[in-house]
Formats: sequence, structure tokens, C-alpha cells
Amino acid sequence: MHDLDCVNLTKRFGGFTAVEDVSFQVTAGSFFSILGPSGSGKTTLMRMIAGFEEPTSGDIRIKGSSVVRVPPNRRNVKMVFQHLALFPMMNVGENIAYGLRCRGAGKTEIRQRIADVLDRVGLPGAADKEINQLSGGQKQRIAIARCMVLEPDVLLLDEPLGALDLKLRERMKIELKLLQHQFATTFLYITHDQSEALVMSDRVAVMNAGKFEQVGTPQELYLEPRTAFVAGFVGDSNRWPGRVTSVAGDCVEIAIASGETLVGIRGGGAAMGTGDAVEVFVRPASIALAETDARGPDENLILGTVDSLLFNGADSRALVRCGDRQIIEVALPQMRSGPPPGAGEMVRLVWTRLQTSCFPARS
Repeated sequence: MHDLDCVNLTKRFGGFTAVEDVSFQVTAGSFFSILGPSGSGKTTLMRMIAGFEEPTSGDIRIKGSSVVRVPPNRRNVKMVFQHLALFPMMNVGENIAYGLRCRGAGKTEIRQRIADVLDRVGLPGAADKEINQLSGGQKQRIAIARCMVLEPDVLLLDEPLGALDLKLRERMKIELKLLQHQFATTFLYITHDQSEALVMSDRVAVMNAGKFEQVGTPQELYLEPRTAFVAGFVGDSNRWPGRVTSVAGDCVEIAIASGETLVGIRGGGAAMGTGDAVEVFVRPASIALAETDARGPDENLILGTVDSLLFNGADSRALVRCGDRQIIEVALPQMRSGPPPGAGEMVRLVWTRLQTSCFPARS
């Protein structure tokens, strides 16, 4: 069963199309994220689902019923904003009780439901606290509690971690996922931060210029991108231009500017022929340091010189210069035996055909 169905949604503002023919479904009780850069149409799409914008065309269904032209207060959908919109003149309990009072709930019911929801978000006994007494993470949980006490079919979250510092954002990613499991409610989350989408989501839609580029699990988007935009936007990638020298099925050979010839696969089954300009993508984590010049028929081997090392614990990288200008990022595993290569050291970089995605060059 789907809690949310969006069918051929389009939104135009005069001559500008913010969202164009977008369709997707969100399974009940799942965590679904819409990931894209600023200006891609994410917020406009969410505002249509919430009822703050009317679609130019298309349909929005909550639990199978169309809500187009149904006002926001009559949709069983709640929204957590980036800046939370908690009422500073009310304490925690009064903030949570606001929606229940608007619905006409009695004092006993309100008191019981406040206690229950505070316990579920890990803040028991906090009803009498003032909002300015809470930490950033506690405010996030109160904003979610204020929505969840009303038992929405879908909870919309509009970049709710954007105003937090880095350390708190990392912790809140885990807490949000745990809260979603705790309430077993459908979460629809929008973000420009791919790490948030990958860590928390069951499924992710990558949005660009008003359209969905790809919808899939985090693993599918990372390991099997179907467009050049997804390959470049989701996760870190080395990217460089090349030109096709031969194609055989899904296998392709590409000449790159440094003079090397690489073997790869046609990303997403993209059509391409000999002489076509392409973009080549390889993840830093896919590249290993080789001991010899030997390579198999399905492997790529490039020689280069270590330009510099970027230490960041488990995410440390080596920047390897190949040719005059090409820089390749190589992930350095934390448990790698022996010291990392030093600046100026010659290294051999090796990775496989299947780890090399090629897409037609974008104009």
C-alpha cells in the first residue's frame, strides 16, 4: 500500500516550469528522500504535497484519495520546516498541545498524548521546559513531536538539519532514522545533502531542473547511476572527458586527454558510438594502488605522481597527478598496511571496467 502517490505533477510559474511531469509512489511506513541541488524544484514539489501550492496539472493522492484542491489543514499531512517554527512564547507542552487544542481535544487526552509523544522522542518530563532551554537537537525532536502527536499519514521534512552544526547534523541523521522507525510513519524528506539522503532513506529520488533523474535505493544510486548527473551528484567521483574508440555491447573503450585508453561500461545503457564525446566517472574508493604494471583485460591501469595527501581519518585521500593537469582522487583505507605514499612518489592506480561508468557528454 502507498501512503503517497504523485502522478504527472507539473507546476509552472508564468513561463518558468519548476516541476515537470513528476510521478512517484511512497510505500507506507518508509523513509523517502528527494535529493537535489538548490533550484531543482524540491521545495515546490513538497509545497504542492502539503497544499501550499496548487499543481498546474497532475494529481496527489494520500492513501489513495486525491487531495488536489483540498486545503492544507484538511490534509492529514504535517510538515517540519528548516527553522522548525516552534512558538517561543509557549513551553514544550504548549507547543505540542497546540494542534490538539485546535482539533478540540480534551485536557486529559492532551496531557496523556503529550506525555506519550515526549517519551517516544526521548524527552520524558520535558513538557514544562521553555523552548529557549532546549539544545538544537532537542528542538528538532520537539518539532517532530508536535507533528507526530496529530498522527499524520505523511510527515514532510524540509531540510530540517540545514541550520545545525556539522557534529549535531551527523547525530541527528541517526536520530531521525530511529524516530521514523519508532513512529512507523511515512517520512518524505527533502535535502541537497547527499549524505543525509543516503544514510537515512529506504528510497531516494534525485531531482534536477524540475525532473527526477533516477529513483532507487541508496545502494542503486551509488553503485548503478543511470545518468551523468546522478553519477556526479551522488557520492564522490573522479570525472574526466574522453572520446569513444570502440563499443561492444555494454563495454566501451575511451581515450582520455592524458593519452590513456580506459575500458568501461555504458552507464544506464546509454547509446554511444565510436567518436562520441563522453564523461567518465570512477569512485575514489574503487581505485587501488597496484604493485606492478601487470593488468587484466578488464582492468584500467594509470601511472601518476602523488601531488598531496588529505588526511581525514577513514576518509583520507591521495591526490594523484596524471599527465599535466589530470588529478585523480584515491581513497586511502584506514587499515591499509604500511605508510601511505608520500608527495612526489610514483604510484600505479588500478580499477576495473565495471567500476568505470561512461555517459554521453552533456552540452
